[in-house]
Amino acid sequence: MRNRLCKIVATVGPASSSPSMLRLIHDAGVDIFRLNMSHGAHDKLARVAEAVRDIEKETGTPLGLFADLQGPKIRTGDFAAGSIKLRYGGEYRLVFAHESADEDTIPIPHQELLDVLEPGDILKLDDGKLQLTIASRTAHHLIAKADTPGELKNRKGINVPTRALPISALTDKDRTDLEFALGLGVDYIALSFVQKPSDVEEAKALIRGRAGIISKIEKPTAVEFLDEIIEQSDAIMVARGDLGVECAPEDVPLMQRRIINTCRRAGKPVIVATHMLESMVESIAPTRAEASDVSTAVYQGADAVMLSAETAVGRHPPTAVAIMDRIITATERDEDSGGFKIDRGEDPTYTTADAITLSARRIAEVLDCKFAVAYTKTGSTARRLSRDRPHSPVIAATPDESVARQLALYWGVWPVVTEDISHFHEMIEKADTLAKTHGGKDGERIIILAGYPFGRRGKTNTLKISRIGGFEN
Repeated sequence: MRNRLCKIVATVGPASSSPSMLRLIHDAGVDIFRLNMSHGAHDKLARVAEAVRDIEKETGTPLGLFADLQGPKIRTGDFAAGSIKLRYGGEYRLVFAHESADEDTIPIPHQELLDVLEPGDILKLDDGKLQLTIASRTAHHLIAKADTPGELKNRKGINVPTRALPISALTDKDRTDLEFALGLGVDYIALSFVQKPSDVEEAKALIRGRAGIISKIEKPTAVEFLDEIIEQSDAIMVARGDLGVECAPEDVPLMQRRIINTCRRAGKPVIVATHMLESMVESIAPTRAEASDVSTAVYQGADAVMLSAETAVGRHPPTAVAIMDRIITATERDEDSGGFKIDRGEDPTYTTADAITLSARRIAEVLDCKFAVAYTKTGSTARRLSRDRPHSPVIAATPDESVARQLALYWGVWPVVTEDISHFHEMIEKADTLAKTHGGKDGERIIILAGYPFGRRGKTNTLKISRIGGFEN
């Protein structure tokens, strides 16, 4: 068991795809592995998935694995010379084409984009390095003025922060990648370019319960439908890369905090991603600003923080993971950390299970319990405990391997695959064994949560305070 509660997600790439390196970064602190479907052939991704499952068997630790779909990438076409020079204030024709030889014409092979753009709309090109503003439109093309000078190369990305685009969040490539990833047995599918709840519903119809859905919030339009998107999703990712391109820089930290708070109230896990320790792609140490950035996400209550290029193509993947682990651990030692605060919103409707987990949180705090042991078939008990942020780690005992792997994403939850219990004596005995296995010592208190009659789904109604080793409580 880690010495922290917030989880670490690592992106697998050329620098970390070998079985030996995957084991190294797992041992350094990785809890969930991300497969980036934008890069990497299917056969290579399959080998990574197999290696991750081998680590599970070797360590006895359920590990989360998710496939991050590319989503619709809107790009410029090709130029005859490979690029054109944008002049500040210069006017350029935007036309529907795959290529152009005219230095005053920008080919855009996306008619759906050209159809919705209006004067005043802003286009950000090449990850925001260049910007155009739509000046006017004719029957056959648009006129745009360059707000920034610079070189625009072939097939650079286009972001449109001022408008929702009438395109599906799933391309043909995504649908192919989705079926492949589900065949690998991934635990979550990360959905890119989510703009509205119907995008998530479309993916759910294809997935049919075979994996959870992580909706990536990377467009301002998604923030407008945040509550509805969270309701439709199993988890949320604050994808700050594209969000930072489409929004003003000063708005991104506020959006991050709002998304985290909304997820906390809804009881859905949230991942903070992109540029967390970016300098460690090359350096062996992060900047002070990066360390503070990771710490801020933990203070705000994120369930997980993610490494992207740092582990995918960086020079020091295990070091990046180890340093992120240290930052999280140090932050969580602060009693004022917002990661432990409960946020259930206004006037929530409580169930018996809610009362049990809220009581467990308070008991763990008052009695300084070593663990909370939650017996769960569907994961709902462990998810509720994670939402209520107990000061004790949660050992989630489940007979379902897929449930255990999904729970690896949740704050403070350490899943274990074990046979279900059938009576109270077994409940206490097995909890005792699990606590000792995870570092508990004789005499330390634990809380046990279960549903009676045992083996039934969704019936958390039992709480027991016990001591490890059979000591009297």
